[in-house]
Amino acid sequence: QVSELVQFLLVKDQKKIPIKRSDILKKVIGEYKDVYSEIVNRAGRTLQQVFGLQLVEIDTKHHVYILVSTLQRAEGDNLRQDDQTAKLGLLTVILSFIFMKGNSAKDGAVWEFLRRLRVHPGERHEVFGDVRKLVMEEFVRQKYLDISPIPLTDPVEFKFQWGPRAAKETSKREILQFVAMIQGKEPSFWTSQFKEAEGPP
Repeated sequence: QVSELVQFLLVKDQKKIPIKRSDILKKVIGEYKDVYSEIVNRAGRTLQQVFGLQLVEIDTKHHVYILVSTLQRAEGDNLRQDDQTAKLGLLTVILSFIFMKGNSAKDGAVWEFLRRLRVHPGERHEVFGDVRKLVMEEFVRQKYLDISPIPLTDPVEFKFQWGPRAAKETSKREILQFVAMIQGKEPSFWTSQFKEAEGPP
């Protein structure tokens, strides 16, 4: 639930619309409302540690939240930076999904995963624009993702893997720590991923 909430808040925040507690309860927390504050607090900690964002309650009567960036940034840098941060957030989530799936994931599984985060391929997104294009073209061109067709599939399916830039700019250890923090578990909980992350690069 914490991971769903973190990703829900990140996506919501891109629209810069305040987030209502009722939305969080309805769309993410559902039957876990007894532990609502625990889930919100843990999501808040994760957002702070991973993305430098603080979850702030701006209306305590109606429980309305916004995310505020705690990162220092140069004047005039704001807008571009926000878009870049958002894309980086999306990329981190995709890279972690690929790694947890054993370093390779089918395109169908990736799209399904993004849909659960309310990011729909094929629909225009306020910040990411054309999500499919961003993932299949921009992230590939920037060498963050490597996407290759799977032989003998009809219609053709694609395989997603980390690109060379992803391996240079982040590490499996960092990505596993990100997943562990979101899930509220120790990295060693995932035995094979942990071994791989701690082993020689």
